[in-house]
Amino acid sequence: MTRGYVTGRWGQVHYRASGESGPTVVLVHESPISSEEYAHALPELGRSVRAVAFDTPGYGLSDPPPAPQEIPDYAAALLEAADVLGLGDFAVVGTHTGASIAVQMAVQADPGRVTHAVLSGIPLMRPETRAMLLETWAPETPPRPDGSHFAEVWARYAAQGDPPPDFITTLACSLFSVWERYNWAYNAAFRYDPAPDLPSLTCPTLFLTAASDLLLRADERALRVVPDGRLTVVEGRSHPLPWCVPERFAREIAAFVAGG
Repeated sequence: MTRGYVTGRWGQVHYRASGESGPTVVLVHESPISSEEYAHALPELGRSVRAVAFDTPGYGLSDPPPAPQEIPDYAAALLEAADVLGLGDFAVVGTHTGASIAVQMAVQADPGRVTHAVLSGIPLMRPETRAMLLETWAPETPPRPDGSHFAEVWARYAAQGDPPPDFITTLACSLFSVWERYNWAYNAAFRYDPAPDLPSLTCPTLFLTAASDLLLRADERALRVVPDGRLTVVEGRSHPLPWCVPERFAREIAAFVAGG
C-alpha cells in the first residue's frame, strides 16, 4: 500500500492506494474517520483492482475547506483529486457519509465515467428524520475540563451496530483530531436528500451492508429506486465491513466490478 497527496481546491488531499492493474476503484469513508477505514481492505483489493481511498477534505490528513461545505462540494473536490491522479473511469465505493458523496460523484461525473457504485448506509429517510439528526447527532460541544466528552464519544459510537473496540478507538481519535469541524461532513450528509439523485444512477449499483448497520433499512429503501441495483447483506459482527471483514468486503467489490 502506498500513500500520497494531490493538490485540490482547498489544499492537499491525502490518499492511500493499493494495486497497479485491473479496474480502478475509488473509496470514500464515513464520518468522522479517514481513509484509514479502508486500511485493512486495501491490500486485499489491490490483488485484483487499482484501489484509491481519499481522505475527505477536512478529515484525516487532508486540508480542510475554509467553511462547512455540502455533499456536492465534497464530491466535486474528490472528482478533481481523481483527475489530478490521472484516474479515468472508475467504480466508486462509499460508506455512510461517503455513500452520499459517492452518489454525487456518479451524478457529477461525465456520463459513463463511474462504471459501478457500491454503497453502504445511504441516508434515504424522511425529511423530519434528517432534521432530527441534523439537530441532535453531532452537536458542537466544547471539550470539558473533566474529560467527560471522551466518554460520551465512546458511548455514542459503541452503540452503532456493536463495532469492535479497535475501530471505536480509531473513530474517536479521528474525531478528536478534527474536533472543531468533526460535524461538518455529518451535517452535510443530513442536509443532503439523495432521493432525487438515486433514480439517475445509470451504473450498476450494489448496496453492500452489514446486517447490524443502523442504516440497513435505508439501503433497502434506496434499492427500490435505483435503476440497476442489488443488495448484499453480510451477517454477523461485521460492521463496518471494510474493517471487520476486509477479505469479504474486497471479494464482493472485485466480483461486482468485474461482472456487474
